[in-house]
Amino acid sequence: MRILKTVLVVLALSALPLHAVDQQAGALGQVVDRIISQEQAEMNSLKPYTPLVETYIQNLRGDKELGTIPAGDKYFMGRAMLGKGVELEPLTDGTDNQGSKKKFMGGIGSMFSLSMEFLPKGFLQMIYLDTNGFDKQHYKFDYVRREFLGEVRTLVFDVTPTAKSGKGRFMGRIWVEDQDFHIVRFNGAYSGSSRTNYYFHFDSWRVNSGPNLWLPAFIYSEESDLNFALAKRLSFKAQTRLWGYNLGHSAQEQELSRILIESQTPVRDQSTTANDISPVLAQRNWDRQAEDNVIDRLERLGLLAPAGEVDKVLDTVVNNLEVTNNLDIQPEIRCRVLLSSTLESFAIGHTIVFSRGLIDVLPDEASLATMVSHEVSHVVLGHRIDGQYAFFDRLLFDEKDTFRHFGFARTETEENAANVKANELLKNSPYKDQLSTAKLFLDALGSRQKDIPNLISPHLGDRVPVNMTVTTSATPAPPPAADPNAPANPKAAAQTPVVALPLGGRIKMDPWTDKLEMLKSKPVGSVAEREKMPFEVTPFMLYLTREINTNSSVVPGAVSADSKSAIPDKAPQQ
Repeated sequence: MRILKTVLVVLALSALPLHAVDQQAGALGQVVDRIISQEQAEMNSLKPYTPLVETYIQNLRGDKELGTIPAGDKYFMGRAMLGKGVELEPLTDGTDNQGSKKKFMGGIGSMFSLSMEFLPKGFLQMIYLDTNGFDKQHYKFDYVRREFLGEVRTLVFDVTPTAKSGKGRFMGRIWVEDQDFHIVRFNGAYSGSSRTNYYFHFDSWRVNSGPNLWLPAFIYSEESDLNFALAKRLSFKAQTRLWGYNLGHSAQEQELSRILIESQTPVRDQSTTANDISPVLAQRNWDRQAEDNVIDRLERLGLLAPAGEVDKVLDTVVNNLEVTNNLDIQPEIRCRVLLSSTLESFAIGHTIVFSRGLIDVLPDEASLATMVSHEVSHVVLGHRIDGQYAFFDRLLFDEKDTFRHFGFARTETEENAANVKANELLKNSPYKDQLSTAKLFLDALGSRQKDIPNLISPHLGDRVPVNMTVTTSATPAPPPAADPNAPANPKAAAQTPVVALPLGGRIKMDPWTDKLEMLKSKPVGSVAEREKMPFEVTPFMLYLTREINTNSSVVPGAVSADSKSAIPDKAPQQ
């Protein structure tokens, strides 16, 4: 009898965890259903948008000291037509309107072509998990754990295609925010590569730009040892960025919301002679009108960031140069930022433009001041903008012709004159004793320019003046004195300063508004030589945040809080 009672107790106790497991499995099943339906809704919600897409690829070669360094690069910019699927309208040379290959793009190539060519559509496809259908019939979901990506708590799942589900299916890991179950990150590759077509590994991120709105924004791709064409190997890193989802809408709404009150009896200034415009002022106003037309057109195309925080940083540097050199420039110099990764700068009359990529890689403020002084010199020397842009019909052209229509590069004579004048401005500036890093930056860019030709090839303006002679009045600061009690470290004594940053080292971008902000990253401590990576591509690791939705409501079919609480922080042990 005692034996029977013991058996009944054991059976009762063993039934408790089984019931809990069943309850947990039911909650996970509901979560997976919601993830799938949300991903389908995500794909449909993207169809109205036509964001700009930029892909920059660096081929790599081995280096004994630095591990890998760039050995050639590729660049593409176009506009995605998400309503048509994975379609691109190119803005840069290299493809026709159908995305067929010319020099840069196309398929991966045959095994006998002895060359590897990249397809822009392939990188754009990485914004989607599966364009053929993401569902339980084709995928297996394995829950892993909970994890924070910045401020957003996520559920982590490993996703694998089921048997005989076909080629092109995603295989990897997904991160799902735990409020509305949007996939905010997925990391892996598409299955089904062949000898002539390859799917690359990638890490795709989406950012929250409004209530229930998660937009594809950043994709990092990498292959370290991919064999092709019998005996060839491919090693590369690539960054793909998307922005311009809400082109011009915010500015238009602001214009329409302004209220103007006009008096029936307007006030007249009695000193009417002071309002007359001299020929000099007329010419200045005409040139300013041309500037405004160009700036407005570039911003509406999504190539120029709206005025913001980064412009103020540039304005401060301009002001420092003007004050210390007693310059009174009228109309005042303005600064704006081109959103491309290519390293370039130019002056549109009195408006100075720097590319996001150039600001990204500059190591310090003195190096930035060196680049700014070069463009300020064009203004001081009176190198004007072509006044034809004051006629607005000159701005009415097809978007795909933008880089062919606009051109703000200077002549060699003007560039040489600006280099000389820039040194004069720097000698009187607060940066005069800090220019050694700027010189090292230009030297490093000069030594790397053969390896990154597309990164330093401007689309609208001038190349970075690597031949600019920077006059330094001080030698580089010596390294701090070594601790006599510390063990000898000959490598530390020979460590070189950081002469340039990787791409993305300074600025972050909002893909919805195109606004730019300076990165506020934590100190990284001592940096090894292999970690400096000047002008190089690095992975994206975003600090995700969530837009506050004050009008949130329960979505039909949503998983309840009780169901979510049944999901453990870690996957149960098998």
